[in-house]
Amino acid sequence: MREPSDERTTVLFIGGAGRSGSTLLDRMLGQLPGFLSTGELREIWNRGVIENLDCGCGLPFRDCPFWTAVGNEAFGGWGRVDAEEMRSLGARIDRPGFVPLMLSPGLTPNYRRSLDRYTEILAQLYRAIRVVGSATAIIDSSKIPSTAFLVRRIPSIDLRVVHLIRDVRGVAYSWTKLVRRPDARDRELYMHQYHPLRMAARWLYRCALMDVLGALEPHVVVHYEEMVRDARGTLLRIASGLDLPAAPSALQFVSNGTVTLGPNHTVMGNPIRLHVGPLPLRLDEEWRTAMPPLHRRLVTAVGWPMLVRYGYPV
Repeated sequence: MREPSDERTTVLFIGGAGRSGSTLLDRMLGQLPGFLSTGELREIWNRGVIENLDCGCGLPFRDCPFWTAVGNEAFGGWGRVDAEEMRSLGARIDRPGFVPLMLSPGLTPNYRRSLDRYTEILAQLYRAIRVVGSATAIIDSSKIPSTAFLVRRIPSIDLRVVHLIRDVRGVAYSWTKLVRRPDARDRELYMHQYHPLRMAARWLYRCALMDVLGALEPHVVVHYEEMVRDARGTLLRIASGLDLPAAPSALQFVSNGTVTLGPNHTVMGNPIRLHVGPLPLRLDEEWRTAMPPLHRRLVTAVGWPMLVRYGYPV
């Protein structure tokens, strides 16, 4: 396998809870010159190489010219890397509960060896994406904070972080909905559903981890509600806050509450990753009227420390 070059790869990591608008933010940032959307890159081994689900361009992953070129550049072809091994390694080490081990991997030699192996392959993957996509910044909307803690250990990566946060009640309610995934051609798949209390606890823990990450790496906090109401201002604030080039003139794809999205090569995310063309920006606050009162009270009780911290009304 090829050694990473000395040039560092800038990775803009979008972290937080699922159903917070990360795919939308990923896609909008990917419209900026030099920015390259990859979606939830941590899923590339499972959803891409193994399951061969659709890329954001609409082609099955293994038929996509972009990802074929990335595999060739990184490994001499996807067949030269053991995707099952990578999926297994990721499942063993990339967990939010293992963040303390990522910060002090010497405590467990076996974990350290697995971590080194996994990040070695990731370094080659990120480098190949940068080279093939001629990217100034790679956008990774994997969301799970532990993935960012892994990526920050790679010497060839220059990590920048966006903490995307949405009202916990909106997140918890969204996870109760049944949403079909359109990226599986030969079978009917749906996104996972979870109980609101489980998602509230997950939201709280991820917020805490993102706070720790924000103390270690350059970061910007973005509210989902702000992003939808003022997409242009949010994108400029992210670019400025993370010292990434983006002129106001490059945001012509945002106009009158609509964003116009072009083709992309995201490997996983919300179904809107497959959307090409104008997309109205509408704030999803269905939870305010449709969420059962008991669920709303319980979720508020669990999430109140971070609701207060990030300015949401309790």
